[in-house]
Amino acid sequence: MFNVRKTNVDAQFEVINQSYETLEVETLTPHIGAKVRGVDLSQPLTNEQARDVHQAWIDWKILVFPNQHLNRDQHKAFARRWGKLHVHPMQPTYGGDEEVLVVKTTRDSAYTSGDGWHTDVTCDPVPPLGSMLYITETPASGGGDTLFADMYLAYQMLSDPMKEFLDPLAAEHDGAGPYVGSYKSTPPEGGYPKSQHPVIVTHPDSGKKLLYVNRGFTSHIVGLGRSESNAVLEMLYRLIDSTPRLYCRVDWEPNSLAFWDNRCTQHHAVWDYWPNSRYGERVSIVGDQPPRH
Repeated sequence: MFNVRKTNVDAQFEVINQSYETLEVETLTPHIGAKVRGVDLSQPLTNEQARDVHQAWIDWKILVFPNQHLNRDQHKAFARRWGKLHVHPMQPTYGGDEEVLVVKTTRDSAYTSGDGWHTDVTCDPVPPLGSMLYITETPASGGGDTLFADMYLAYQMLSDPMKEFLDPLAAEHDGAGPYVGSYKSTPPEGGYPKSQHPVIVTHPDSGKKLLYVNRGFTSHIVGLGRSESNAVLEMLYRLIDSTPRLYCRVDWEPNSLAFWDNRCTQHHAVWDYWPNSRYGERVSIVGDQPPRH
């Protein structure tokens, strides 16, 4: 099956800003992803730089900052410009700095974090608004890219009747799915978080609608029968995982930091580099409100 240009979808596209006063921006696609140069993240941002980074982040959804040399405190200081730092539900299992999620894969790893389409920690009542992954080691033989998908465009690609059907619905997001089912962790006392969020969400900054279900955490659509829910969710997941037009691809270089908007993207860390290794550290920022219609 071939992708066919849909004029009704393209008509909704707007030309995204590519000019910022304090940054150099090189776009990865016309609608998602940009490399940013002209800023040293090891130093405190000026107000003008912070304004431009925030606007570019809203515009492009995922920003990549190449050739950055950060220690852990500098990484966290940059993230704190956007809010309080998030503590991952599995952090008690990992130990160490509770605000840093180590993303390490070697030849002995049973899995690699994020190897499947997902949005980070949507099981939380207020999921992270953004995440920053700083990669310092890339696979020696290549591979290890991360795909990011545009959930504004995923929503736009739905038919009008499907949008109307999905708009009033909510779905449950359950942390036990990936953390126990995939990662085989032992749940904490009381279990992992479980929350309900709208299927169609309005982004609080852009004001645009987006699709807000993901294969990693969404267990079912509330109010539908199990077979109905499974069929609808599988249709939506297939839209995401079989539509390359939604994606940009981050080809990691050592000492690169990616900052993505967790409210309007999904990502997939491709594990195609065994037996080589990859190492990074992720810091996430606590959201300021739950997802809303």
